[in-house]
Amino acid sequence: MRHPPRSVLLAVTGAVALVAAVTVPVVTAQGATPPCTVEYSVTGQWDGGFQGAVTVTNNAAPVSGWSLGFDFAGGQKVTQGWNAKWSQSGTTVTATNESWNGSLDTGASVSAGFIASWSGSNAVPTAFELNGTTCNAGAEPDPTDPTDPPDPGDGSVPALHVAGNKLVDADGTTRRLLGVNRSGGEFMCVQGYGIWDGPVDDAAIGAIADWNANTVRIPLNEECWLGLSNIKPEYGGTNYVNAVKDLVGRVKAQGMTPMLELHWSWGQYTGNSAGCSDVHATCQKPMPNMQYTPAFWTSVASAFKDDPTVVFDLFNEPYPDRATSTTTQAWQCWRDGGTCPGIGYEVAGMQDLVDAVRDTGAGNPILLGGLAYSNDLSQWLTYRPTDPAGNLAAAWHVYNFNTCANESCWNSTLAPVADRVPLVAGEIGENTCSHSFVDRVMKWFDDRDLSYLGWTWNTWDCSSGPALISGYDGTPTSYGIGLRDHLRALD
Repeated sequence: MRHPPRSVLLAVTGAVALVAAVTVPVVTAQGATPPCTVEYSVTGQWDGGFQGAVTVTNNAAPVSGWSLGFDFAGGQKVTQGWNAKWSQSGTTVTATNESWNGSLDTGASVSAGFIASWSGSNAVPTAFELNGTTCNAGAEPDPTDPTDPPDPGDGSVPALHVAGNKLVDADGTTRRLLGVNRSGGEFMCVQGYGIWDGPVDDAAIGAIADWNANTVRIPLNEECWLGLSNIKPEYGGTNYVNAVKDLVGRVKAQGMTPMLELHWSWGQYTGNSAGCSDVHATCQKPMPNMQYTPAFWTSVASAFKDDPTVVFDLFNEPYPDRATSTTTQAWQCWRDGGTCPGIGYEVAGMQDLVDAVRDTGAGNPILLGGLAYSNDLSQWLTYRPTDPAGNLAAAWHVYNFNTCANESCWNSTLAPVADRVPLVAGEIGENTCSHSFVDRVMKWFDDRDLSYLGWTWNTWDCSSGPALISGYDGTPTSYGIGLRDHLRALD
């Protein structure tokens, strides 16, 4: 869903309770302040690979350029990185400043991230040098084990998997995903205002559960998760990752399924129906990109692969059909990526993203939206990617202004998909401040025992976009009351 004007979004102040960073910090020993300190973080780890980050603080005189060096002792190899020029010779890794982040005043810090391979062990570096000067004098690595799995919860939230055309729990009971979207994580941080749009504390998440929702879809931003240079450090990287983990925990504590989806991504697109001309992740792009999106999903999947209650929605609303000349080209671009007509960056296809998730060992259910902003599933079955886990479901979005917004289209294009794989309407809504259209959508999906989530649990003006609530205590708008009362009436 495209968002209301920025002025509407900024009318609400973002709030978030941040938890301690899940890092492997190198802590400075007591005594005199060393000339530089380095915190080394492992933000995600999987079989054969991991994502790491370093935060360097200059405690000495200002420098106009910096070079950080350290040694890997476990055979690790850096394969890609960001916010620095990364290189490796033997065991020695060097990260050198980019042209735009070379100046470090006294007390200033800079962060950079990387993806690396490993085998045998992933030992934490114990010595760091900044411009040839030893940092962290007398430091010892924290014994925290980065491979500790996340808490899978107390069993009140089901671990789901695909069985035929249904999502089922461990007992084989069919489960429908019914609930809301909680927008904010895709735009607040990239705009520099916070992480969430409005409160996400226990009371606010409890208000969602009070509607009888069992699922919360959480839109994310890849640049914020990866902590790229255009994101304020207080809102990106480890702080963002841990805020997402915290929200996932709060959703689960209320007995609801968390669904993580990539909403806004990097890549410059100025063609037909472009949402913005910015290369950064400030709007919906027609397709994900090879530059960052596989790394994003590698990291997200690594963080949650041991928690089978989390569902992954790989890309919000693809629209390569607006850029390509033919429908066949669009579906090929959707699945295979690469060089796609009309799109100026290298595209990551859905097969690339499925592979990125599965290569971490994550078996979580994966949702894939089709063309036309996920409103077109006409050839989804023909072009669906290969999944070694057999755990793919189709995602579909519908609003009263979409092309496929009537029962005739649903019967002809959705029903055949729903006969073969689970079908989840990840976004349903209307821009009328009423609910007559979503009432029709819910009835069609109820009749077929399918899943749907309302857009969106945010206190925006429902006349400028489908906002379900006027207050985070769960007070519905005249549009949201339709979803609330319908969910409460379900068994």
